[in-house]
Amino acid sequence: MRRFPVRSLAVLAAVGTLALTGCGTEAAGRVGGVAATADAERTIRAQKVMRLTEVHEETGMTLLEGPTFDKNGDLLVVDVTAPEGSPKVIRVDVRKKVSRGIRTDGRGAYTSAQFSPYDGRIYLTDYAHGEVVSLAPDGSDPRTFFAGEVDGALMNPDDIAFDKEGNLYLSDARSLSVGDAHGRVVRIDRDGEKATVLAEGLASTNGISFDKDYRGLWISELTQNRISYLGLDGKGEVASQHTAVRVDGGIAQTDSIAVDADGNLYQALHGRAAMVVYDQHGERLATVELPASAKGLESATNVAITPGGTKAYMTVSGPAGGYLYTFDALAKGTRQSNGG
Repeated sequence: MRRFPVRSLAVLAAVGTLALTGCGTEAAGRVGGVAATADAERTIRAQKVMRLTEVHEETGMTLLEGPTFDKNGDLLVVDVTAPEGSPKVIRVDVRKKVSRGIRTDGRGAYTSAQFSPYDGRIYLTDYAHGEVVSLAPDGSDPRTFFAGEVDGALMNPDDIAFDKEGNLYLSDARSLSVGDAHGRVVRIDRDGEKATVLAEGLASTNGISFDKDYRGLWISELTQNRISYLGLDGKGEVASQHTAVRVDGGIAQTDSIAVDADGNLYQALHGRAAMVVYDQHGERLATVELPASAKGLESATNVAITPGGTKAYMTVSGPAGGYLYTFDALAKGTRQSNGG
């Protein structure tokens, strides 16, 4: 997820108690006759697909997140701040540009959605209540997969990444306060019986995704505007950890992350309706921007790239509502390309 736009824990508490067409690529401009080389060498212009939600009167906002493709090619999206009675999980036919709600309830503040490779169910993180719930692919049969403390502390689970066996790796934000570094990365076995803290002392852990070879995890830390890399030992434990990329976001902050088949990172920005793309060595490759005509959109929270294709769908939100935008990714989509 991203931090809840105008996002504050007070808003989250309030929520809890309520219980793409083609795109173009522009070459870099020239400054004084010299090709501009600042950060990105190109800008990718995303194009509007459709509006999915309006600002909710009850919560004063809408916040789309967690785009993930089902086996039929439909896109599932969550609306973090949707009140009871409004769709909290939305299925989108991106070809026909139609959507329908498949889940609502009076409690959850869902910040991400992923399909498990183990049982095929939809897994949702409930940020406000520290839980992970699962649904049947059609949105029915809700089950609590995990709840309770991990190492003596409740989670604020944000995003999810699955390994090949179906074990869950969660970004646990713990706090969105400036200066706090209590965030964690938590691994939950696929049966939901065992939870292990893999890393801690992180700054509002947000995005999480495996790299292309499942050798490590990319983690975004929202209040430090950095992407960290956790090398894994082959048994699901962290063998190494370092800061990999420092994101020059200005007023924007690092939100969710997705990874394409070439290992490129798509870093969403909370506070700016844009994404930045890096290769696995930290080189900034491109910036994904909305058209200049797009107004009232403040954050690009997440992205999903079509499995086996390069069409990418980005969730964008703000006072104008919650939208899907599309652009051409730099490489094909895989499981890691559903924003974590």
